[in-house]
Amino acid sequence: MTDELRNSGALKIEWVKEHMPVLGELARRLRHTKPFTKMKVAICLHLEAKTAYMAQVIKDGGAEVAICGSNPLSTQDDVALALAESGVTVNAKYDASPEEYESHLARTLKIEPNLIIDDGADLVSLLHTEYAHLLPAVRGGAEETTTGVLRLQAMEEEGALKIPMLAVNDAYCKYLFDNRYGTGQSVFDGILRTTNLLVAGKKVVVVGYGWCGKGVAMRAQGLGAQVIICEINPIKALEAAMEGYQVMEMEQAAAEGDIFITVTGGKGVINVDALERLKDGAILANAGHFDIEIDVVGLEKMAHTQRTVRKNIVEYDIGGKKIYLLAAGRLVNLAAADGHPAEIMDMAFALQVSALLYLQKNKLPAKVLPLPPEIDEQVAELKLTAMGIKIDRLDEEQKKYLTSWQRE
Repeated sequence: MTDELRNSGALKIEWVKEHMPVLGELARRLRHTKPFTKMKVAICLHLEAKTAYMAQVIKDGGAEVAICGSNPLSTQDDVALALAESGVTVNAKYDASPEEYESHLARTLKIEPNLIIDDGADLVSLLHTEYAHLLPAVRGGAEETTTGVLRLQAMEEEGALKIPMLAVNDAYCKYLFDNRYGTGQSVFDGILRTTNLLVAGKKVVVVGYGWCGKGVAMRAQGLGAQVIICEINPIKALEAAMEGYQVMEMEQAAAEGDIFITVTGGKGVINVDALERLKDGAILANAGHFDIEIDVVGLEKMAHTQRTVRKNIVEYDIGGKKIYLLAAGRLVNLAAADGHPAEIMDMAFALQVSALLYLQKNKLPAKVLPLPPEIDEQVAELKLTAMGIKIDRLDEEQKKYLTSWQRE
C-alpha cells in the first residue's frame, strides 16, 4: 500500500512538472548554479503536487528543505510520501488535529532555517514567539497569501517583526493571475466535485470583492449564476456594481442566496444572524485562508442534527431547514479539490523561488516589503515565452520620449 501511495504521489508531481515551464526553467538554472548551497529553507504551504515540485526545485538548488502543510485538510498524503522519498523533510498529513498541525510547524522550524516561505504567516508567527532564538540566522521570508500579508503588516506595526518578509502575494504575477484566475477556477472545481449540482440559474453570493472575489464572481457568472456581491469597501462595492453584479448587505443576501462563497480573510462574515436567514438547501463554502469566515461553531450550536451526506458535505438541520457546509468551512478549493491549476501556480511559485534568491543576495530591513518589479517582469516574460507569445519593445527614441519632460 505504501508503494502504491508513493507511486501515486510521484505521478502527480510528474504531471504538474510538465505544465509548469517557468518553474522548470528556474530549476534548470538552479541545478547548474546551486545558489542555495549550505542554506536551510523552511516551507509552510498547501502540500500538494505543485508545492512538492517547488520544494524539489529549491532542494536541487542546493538547499536543505523542510516543509509542513498550511491547512490540515489540504495535504495530500501520497504527494507528501513521494516528496519525502526525494529527500525533503516532510512534516504533514491529511486531516491533522490542531495539536498535530502545531507540532508540524514546530518540527519544520527545528531545521533552523535561513529562509522561509509561508502561507498565512503561521510559521513566521511561531518563529517570533516560541522559536525566537532562531531569528538571528534567518535572512528573511516570502509570504504567499493575502491573510498572511495582513498578519505580517500587523506585526510590523506593533514592532514585532524581526525579519524582512517579501509580500509575494502582492506581486502582479501573483494576484492578477493566482488570486483571480486560480481561485476562480479552483473554487468551482471544489464545489462541483463535491456537490455534483448545477450552478446555472442559482444565486451565488460572493462575500468579498478583492482579487479572489473578482475571480470567483467571474467564474460564477460564466457558469450561468446570478451573482450577488457583499462588500464593506465602498470602492470595491462600486466596482462590482459597475461590472453588472448585484450588490447588497449580507442581511438581504442571506435570504436570497443558493450558494455562498466567502473570500475576505476576515472573521465571522457569515455569522449567526446570517445563518438564521438562510433558506432551505443553502450551500456554504469558504475560499479564505482560515476556517473562521463562516461561523461553524454557531452553526453547530443552532443545528438540531447534523450528518455527513457526501464526502466533504455536512448537512445541518436548523428548525426544518437543511444547510450544507462544504469542507468543514476550510479552503474548498484545496480541501475538496487540487487547488489552483498548475499553469497558474507556475508563476506564483516561480516568484517564490525568485524571492528566496533575492533575499539571499540582499540584506533587507525587517519590514513587509514588495517584491522588486523586475522579478515580476522576468516571470511574466518567461511565461509568455513558454506560451509562444512575443511582444513589442520600445526603440531608443521611444524610450527617450517617455522619460523626458522637455517639449520637442
